[in-house]
Amino acid sequence: MEILVCVKRVPDTEENEIVINSAGNDIERDDLVYSVNEWDNYAVEEAIQIVDKVGGSVTVVTVGDDESEEVLRREMAMGAEKGILVSDDAFEGADGKGIATALKGVVEKEKYDLILTGAQADDGAAQVGGMLAAMLDLPYASLVNKIEVMDGKLKVGREIEGGNQEMSEIEMPCVLSIQTGINEPRYVGIRGIRKVASVEIPTFSASDLGVSAAAPALKKVDYFVPEMGEGAEMLEGSVEEMAEKLVELLKAKGGLK
Repeated sequence: MEILVCVKRVPDTEENEIVINSAGNDIERDDLVYSVNEWDNYAVEEAIQIVDKVGGSVTVVTVGDDESEEVLRREMAMGAEKGILVSDDAFEGADGKGIATALKGVVEKEKYDLILTGAQADDGAAQVGGMLAAMLDLPYASLVNKIEVMDGKLKVGREIEGGNQEMSEIEMPCVLSIQTGINEPRYVGIRGIRKVASVEIPTFSASDLGVSAAAPALKKVDYFVPEMGEGAEMLEGSVEEMAEKLVELLKAKGGLK
């Protein structure tokens, strides 16, 4: 099975203090520490596990500048066989549709049985996977937290509202957006990173892919930090005492009658 996993280089929220810029339309990006998007790690791990079971290969692709190559090498050290970098000024500042357009060009250059994305990336829009599937006219499922390989199709589990699980069968080729928790991404050591440090990663421009990025239809106009509300009231005592106090508070605030 040939699997393509779309990954992204994003600010590491554990290593950075995120601050809004003076214009209020983005975060301050100078001196930020970057890493691979968390959801994408789960997608790559799932792809590797599938290939370990049924055979094939895993390719990772990202859209970004030269520095984005580091996330490709990180995922290759994890176990992906190949990496592809899409880098072009035409995609700078691209919205979800622009990124999906670039990825569509990559998919159409090769033949893939399965395309995976993370459920969402740093802007939280969760739209690239669905847009890519629509552009390719392929079946799509989001928030996938279980995959079983069948003959020519997949059985997938999706996380839906209320903590419920939805099971579906989907024909391949298809696009799936992977939810965290589907697996436990493996540790990437220094030895693995060194092993792929000199591997050549092809870079494609928009013209190489035969695509063009339209001006973003989505414009971010305002970032802000929500105002802090009143502090939480911490209950103390035994479990029984805290439960009793909680019931009293709920009754006092109209939560219970």
